[in-house]
Amino acid sequence: MPHPRIAVVGSANTDMVIKADRIPAPGETVIGREFVMAPGGKGANQAVAAARLGAEVTFVARLGSDVFGDRAIAGYEQEGIDTTWIVRDPETASGVALIFVDEAGENSIAVASGANARLTPEDVERAREVIASAHVLLVQLEVPLAALSRAIELAHSAGVRVILNPAPAREVPASLLSRVSIATPNEHEIKVVVGESDRARSVAKMLDAGTQTVLVTLGAQGVLWAEKGQQVRVPAFRVQAVDTTAAGDAFNGALAYALASELAMQEAIRYASAAAAIAVTRMGAQPSLATRTEVEAFLRQAGS
Repeated sequence: MPHPRIAVVGSANTDMVIKADRIPAPGETVIGREFVMAPGGKGANQAVAAARLGAEVTFVARLGSDVFGDRAIAGYEQEGIDTTWIVRDPETASGVALIFVDEAGENSIAVASGANARLTPEDVERAREVIASAHVLLVQLEVPLAALSRAIELAHSAGVRVILNPAPAREVPASLLSRVSIATPNEHEIKVVVGESDRARSVAKMLDAGTQTVLVTLGAQGVLWAEKGQQVRVPAFRVQAVDTTAAGDAFNGALAYALASELAMQEAIRYASAAAAIAVTRMGAQPSLATRTEVEAFLRQAGS
């Protein structure tokens, strides 16, 4: 089994989370209970998720030259992540996410992108050797599409497997989907990505565009694994959710780690589902992400 090398190109935020009985309606003030401030951002969360499982992770991102950026980089380095290719932007603040979490663990999120919105193809180009030598490139849609396109082109040219987590949802050109090995949308995101209103047509359209594998994450209903000529439902693990904020990020980071470690697809999906199940039982984004020891113990207990 190779020592898994994963390159992550994506966003870095500071999450400010309030737990309350319910998410406020427009114009309503709700008295919350617990407050947590923690590093977040889809790119950073997925990088940390993979690093905690034992991957050698390089993170390509852009942060402001501010205290949030300082804290974020210190945290990544503590996780063992290579921060060489994180650009510090002196003109824009680091990204921030404001998150409400209700009693059932559902959330509502507003993001101020800040420096994330200024990640450029040139920022990515500087890390081309790291991307080309990775086992997996992992990207999301919280940074400009031009930067992601360059990362995907570099990986595709080098024969590196590309995982696209198309979140937050927006339409993605077919030319880009054709270079994606695995897409991991949820049920809402897949319809937006290809501009369809039906899940089955959305899956077919993404596969027709050239994406090799589509994994539609369905929360408690598990994962729909689709490839040309086959569809399989992989069930979810039953847990009591307290905060779903980083479930998708835990899944994607663990999927990248499992595939880079040469697990077969069904095993990798199950491994990633276990990491996501652990994450939803904890508050916060990066604080909820599991270690390899925790995931392996969870799978043993689940009888996998």
